[in-house]
Amino acid sequence: MSDRPDDPEIPLAPFPVAIPANPFPPLEGETAEPYLDDPVEDATQDPPSDWIETADAHDLPTAPQPVNALLALGRFAFPPGEPPDEEGVAARDRRWTSRIIVLATVFLLIFNAASIQNWSRQQAPGWVTTTVRRLADVWAEQLAQLGADQPRQAVREGYEASRDADWAGTPKR
Repeated sequence: MSDRPDDPEIPLAPFPVAIPANPFPPLEGETAEPYLDDPVEDATQDPPSDWIETADAHDLPTAPQPVNALLALGRFAFPPGEPPDEEGVAARDRRWTSRIIVLATVFLLIFNAASIQNWSRQQAPGWVTTTVRRLADVWAEQLAQLGADQPRQAVREGYEASRDADWAGTPKR
């Protein structure tokens, strides 16, 4: 209904339309193939099914899982291999340990170069210790220019300040 009488009547909702059983009728001279929605002529014959007899309903996810298209493509293109045997696990552990040792060594060489100098000064004089001491001196000077010795100096200064502090109520030695 509208206020103007010239407007056409607009239905509130479209009327349902009967959809044919098969939207693609056969061409001339062809026989019609059974369509999925067509009733089965023989009531004793079951319709074709995609049911898997060995399937378990408890294997299905209960909530829809978001699927990342890139991950799905990666799993398709590069399927995961078999789990490694004991030798493979041991090799993986050795690689991990080697990487950690190298990383710790590099970290100590950069941020604790003064320890190399101290160690080389404590050794008996000789060709090797003299060479190590000279290399350590040059290495420490280069790292000092980059500022890599500042964290060690800050920790050392904090330790000395706390050691030399006058703690109230604590007898001095």
